[in-house]
Amino acid sequence: MLELGENFAKKLVSDGVLEGSVVIELVGDVGAGKTTFTRGLAAGLGVKEPVTSPSFTISKNYAGENANLVHYDFYRLGDPGLMAEDLEESINTPRTVTVVEWADSIEDVLPKERRVVKICYNDDDTREVTIK
Repeated sequence: MLELGENFAKKLVSDGVLEGSVVIELVGDVGAGKTTFTRGLAAGLGVKEPVTSPSFTISKNYAGENANLVHYDFYRLGDPGLMAEDLEESINTPRTVTVVEWADSIEDVLPKERRVVKICYNDDDTREVTIK
């Protein structure tokens, strides 16, 4: 998952810098590899600090050499409240990749034109990844 995330990031940036903004929705059960994918994505964007799951903090911001990364996890929120405004700001910030996990509660805030990465963890310890 790390390598997949890093390769994905490298395809997002042209000439080493992301010009606009990109939204990525991660779909998968707990333990599927969403945060591991995000760690690889961060590495590909030039983020130097450790990337951890924002399950308890809801969001984390990382400065990268090629783009900034904002990672959201709405697992614990039935209603996003003020976080919806924060998310909307992130989505509209240039040079920013916004990653969203458990997006059900904020579906109406996300742009229709977003990347969706679906990760399925199989019984045989393999993963199936679909990217749209």
